[in-house]
Amino acid sequence: MSTSAPEVLWYIIPREGAYPWEPAGRRPVDLGYLQGLAQSVERLGFSGALLATDLYDVWPLGSALAAATSPAFKPLLAVHPGLVSPTVLAKMALSFTNLFGDRLRFNVVNGSTEQLRQAGLHLEHDERYELSGEYWSIVKRLTAGEVFDHKGKFYDLKDAGASLRELTAAQGGAHTPLWFGGSSPAGIEMAAEHVDVYLTWGEPPHLLKEKLERVRERAAAHGRTLRLGLRLHLIVRDTEEQAWAAADRLLDVTSEATYARQLGERSGEDGVGWQRQFRQHGGRVPAHARELETHPNLWPGMSLFRPGPGTAVVGSTEQVLERLREYQALGVDTFILSGNPLLEEAYRVAETILPALRGDAG
Repeated sequence: MSTSAPEVLWYIIPREGAYPWEPAGRRPVDLGYLQGLAQSVERLGFSGALLATDLYDVWPLGSALAAATSPAFKPLLAVHPGLVSPTVLAKMALSFTNLFGDRLRFNVVNGSTEQLRQAGLHLEHDERYELSGEYWSIVKRLTAGEVFDHKGKFYDLKDAGASLRELTAAQGGAHTPLWFGGSSPAGIEMAAEHVDVYLTWGEPPHLLKEKLERVRERAAAHGRTLRLGLRLHLIVRDTEEQAWAAADRLLDVTSEATYARQLGERSGEDGVGWQRQFRQHGGRVPAHARELETHPNLWPGMSLFRPGPGTAVVGSTEQVLERLREYQALGVDTFILSGNPLLEEAYRVAETILPALRGDAG
């Protein structure tokens, strides 16, 4: 079990609301509101927020939120490798650090084969991870201030970093930290060799234990240790009955068209993390949320109507804390949490979960 208080981040995305996958459940996108949300997240004691891939690009959003918060708020920007050159990405990261302080972190998103084809990147599953490993090794060296030549499978660079010398001083010789989640052997190998925080989606603890053991083994083979993080939704209420009723309502307000679109679009996805998540419900929309409970208070039903991580912990404050402590016992020391709507649930989680979670250091 982790011997120190965990780091806890929240989640910020422009299209948010009580059930933002439906137009009726979505707030209008408003920069002032989003900046206020970031300020609230910082004030409530979260260390930062994941800014996920969405219709809106993360760089304008991250810059706008950084300008409205202090260096204590650390944005975790989701970035696909290969869509811009590693030198350009390093320049963007170093510019961010010079303007807003040393607080930027990257969430490495490898995407799916079909998604990346839309951006002109034609790589199959394992080759995406080859690209990612080479790409991020270059970005790490550049943001750490190195100047070097590089010739690999995907990139041939000469005197890389020479034009960035004036920017790298703000980094203090450290690279921009990399956070990443991947469940396939190729993804785990890439993480073991290159990233700083290994992220995973919520799964029953006995399944997650096996995966985290493989991650540790592969990292040790590279002479490295990784922090372990978990991305989860929370539906926490005063009682268990109220929490499951809230989950039922999410099923009720979701349209048949949304279910069909979400399950149809992702049925052929080649990401192993999504496949592991899909197996927990098989694409079945239940009459009652609790029919899909895979472990006490663990509900994979969010993935029926939203992309990305789709597991929620559903229960009373005491039950949610018990589940999070189960994950801590597996070595998880970092949580990225969310709840809908983001602002209201940030307050609820900060008041009910954070104090006890951070007080249970050991």
